[in-house]
Amino acid sequence: MSNMSTANSEEAFNIRIGYLRPETVELAKNELRETPETKENAIKELRQLLQASPDLHYKDDDEFLIIFLRTCHFYPQSALEKMKSVAAFRKENANLLHGLVIEQIKEKFLNSNVINILKNCDQHGRRVLIVNCGETWNPSYVNTDDVFRILYLVHIAAQLEPETQVRGAVVIMDFEGLSMKQVTALTPSFSKRLLTFIQDAMPIRLKELHFVKQPFIFKLVWSLFKPFVREKLNKRIHFHGSDMKSLHKFLSPEILPENYKGQLPKIDYTGTQWLPILEKHEEFVNEWAEMGPTKW
Repeated sequence: MSNMSTANSEEAFNIRIGYLRPETVELAKNELRETPETKENAIKELRQLLQASPDLHYKDDDEFLIIFLRTCHFYPQSALEKMKSVAAFRKENANLLHGLVIEQIKEKFLNSNVINILKNCDQHGRRVLIVNCGETWNPSYVNTDDVFRILYLVHIAAQLEPETQVRGAVVIMDFEGLSMKQVTALTPSFSKRLLTFIQDAMPIRLKELHFVKQPFIFKLVWSLFKPFVREKLNKRIHFHGSDMKSLHKFLSPEILPENYKGQLPKIDYTGTQWLPILEKHEEFVNEWAEMGPTKW
């Protein structure tokens, strides 16, 4: 990472729009079959498939279609299937997602610190999302529906970054100080919704999911999650407990804050610093509010 410092300044509290670094272009070619020709043909074909699907309502400009094509290695039919499962999921959760705009979650995002994003990418150029599910989270103030909606809006913003479309994202679920207060809030219906979203209805490549600082009581939480975890995701889930050296096998200490025994300063920012970035791209968020199924 020779250009780490310049990259960092662009990664912090910013969405990097409209470019791929040369090494990312190479990665997209090797991992996602992305070449100018494949891209052009796939966009054309997906647009036709979408036009022939009256029950789906999505934008069909090149930039938008590429979000789904990159997730599906530029196979148009697979991208259409992904669009269908996203639409089905949105319809099933219409009470939370139909018409969802920033204003609805603003206060909770600003005042809760349940969802945060590292201000720098990891050593593979991937965004790192942190979900604080332990004592930081007060479920009587931010219930699981709020948590899910904040998470959903963050994932919409992440779609705008071509770097993230190609390189994918990593999630750290931090259970420090977990008590029965949080455990009882994590219902089977929330677990199912979250895991359906991650596995079927998220047009972003989730590369790794790390559980850290989980106390013994976490067994109760995992017993709720486990039935919904399919093999592909299972391979990407890693449990570390309080062993940060175990986490460092995946995420270099050079890119981690002190919170995870990394070399960077302790996290001193929250959703407060990220919210203006969401608001800057409010138009895209608002378009998403109505996308998915034609009929809700």
